[in-house]
Amino acid sequence: MGKGRALKDGETYDAVLQDIQFHPVTDKILHIDFYQLFEDKEIALNIPVNLVGNSKGVKNGGVLRRNNRKLRVKALPINLPDFIEVDIAPLKIGDKVCVGDLPSEKFTFLHNDNMVVCQIKTARLAIVDEVDEEEGIEGEEGAEETTATEGASTEGTAETAKE
Repeated sequence: MGKGRALKDGETYDAVLQDIQFHPVTDKILHIDFYQLFEDKEIALNIPVNLVGNSKGVKNGGVLRRNNRKLRVKALPINLPDFIEVDIAPLKIGDKVCVGDLPSEKFTFLHNDNMVVCQIKTARLAIVDEVDEEEGIEGEEGAEETTATEGASTEGTAETAKE
């Protein structure tokens, strides 16, 4: 989906690849569609999302879910990004990145601000992170509930073993 020049009737035009069709058996190109770019007109394109960094939540056993691999963006051709970079390093289990959280200085997103781009979901074997000082009492209550749940699951196992 890179920007480039298209040749038509001996003239070159600034263009972007819109669609390409391949032969199902030989993989030869059958047809290509281009959008002609004008410097003063905005264009809307799907831009790929690149995730950068190692998430704390994934290190603790969480699962990274990529809800949207491409985002629709509208901008002047000169301001179109090649990709949208999302830093997932600070994400913990249960955190998510929405479109509204992403910087968009020279372009606008054509999605709702609350649309999820990626998130860290809980896995069965996830390790709960130590409580941050900012979380305070809420984190301590969650730790007590986890301990109570673990005790209940071991009791059920003991009863099953007796039978």
